[in-house]
Amino acid sequence: MELQEILRLDQLAKEDSRRYTKKRTPSYQRLISSLGRHFTGIVGPRGSGKTVILKQMAVEQEGACYLSLDSVGELNLFETAKTLVEKYHFTLLLLDEIHYHKHFEGELKKIFDFLNVRVVFTSSVALAIAESAHDLSRRVQLITLYPFSFREYLFFAKDALLPELTIDDILHRRWTSEHLQWGHAFESYLKGELYPFSLEEPDVLPLLKNVLEKIIRRDVPLIMRLATDEIDTISKVTAFIGRSSVDGINFSSVAKNVGITKYKAEQYIELLAKSFVLRPLFPHGTNVLQEPKVLMCVPYRLLFKPYDEAVGALREDFAAEAMTMAGKELHYLKSTRGMKTPDFLLQEDGGDLVIEVGGKGKGRTQFKDFSAKHKVRLTDGVDVDGDRRPLFLLGYMA
Repeated sequence: MELQEILRLDQLAKEDSRRYTKKRTPSYQRLISSLGRHFTGIVGPRGSGKTVILKQMAVEQEGACYLSLDSVGELNLFETAKTLVEKYHFTLLLLDEIHYHKHFEGELKKIFDFLNVRVVFTSSVALAIAESAHDLSRRVQLITLYPFSFREYLFFAKDALLPELTIDDILHRRWTSEHLQWGHAFESYLKGELYPFSLEEPDVLPLLKNVLEKIIRRDVPLIMRLATDEIDTISKVTAFIGRSSVDGINFSSVAKNVGITKYKAEQYIELLAKSFVLRPLFPHGTNVLQEPKVLMCVPYRLLFKPYDEAVGALREDFAAEAMTMAGKELHYLKSTRGMKTPDFLLQEDGGDLVIEVGGKGKGRTQFKDFSAKHKVRLTDGVDVDGDRRPLFLLGYMA
């Protein structure tokens, strides 16, 4: 591609950025403060807003040039960067969807070693960065950009800016009435409006279906050599998990039901997790032989089941997603035969918290004979009696 065309596309991207008047302030400020000698990589799901943040930076940061590697075709990235830096005096390169460049790891290493320029890049496939063959780890700071938290969704979609809450705030009822009043918007959020593109395209699920197809058929093959029939098998794995209930979904059950080896099931689930489709949740304890419980990222389950049938599993998907967005490591609690246990364990400095997620009728039987400093039932609605708390309050933690 000619340099003049790259410069033209950079200018179009900067003009387009003016449509986005709101910022995801914590994420944006974290990126700005990270700019230094190291490079910064933004990883996150397709549709989570990585491109918008890069375009906002392109306008606001002096000496910035935006380049989408998903649309420019084949080019020598190092030589292109060298020309942009030495001839056009750019000091910040913003490289979108870098995993579409076949040799991005080596090219980034050369740019880092030989050019005096800062680089921020994005990728929708965390595995492409994490398993780089060129030891990018000491050169690159990775930042994950998730879809909107419920709190961010309310700000962007409803113009409601509410304070963040902590787990301790939720346990001890330190919220405002406004936090509770917005609970009526939670169902729309669960149905897909956590994705920023829902602000412009209200019919989310057809778009999300296209996103999933691109992940399976374009992104995953870019980072791992796969036989043609394996791509179809990954689609089957995703569909099986999406159509199943949450309990009992692990490497072994996926292998048995899809007709593949347990090794292949683990490999495919890892690829889909690194592509932000699945969320394996590991059990509490140190026994590495125990398999993870496989959840989905919200709202992919709705591509395979209607909301009324999927909502129970969606609640657990959301609880895990909200905790992840807040930087919390959640574990699932593995039950013994015939014994009911709570869903999750969160280990905090103030003591262990066991969590049961469910509908309005969820009882306390799962807590029986289970010791922990804190216990909470996260349910639908706004009931705060006893150990009940509204599930959507977790969405205010980020």
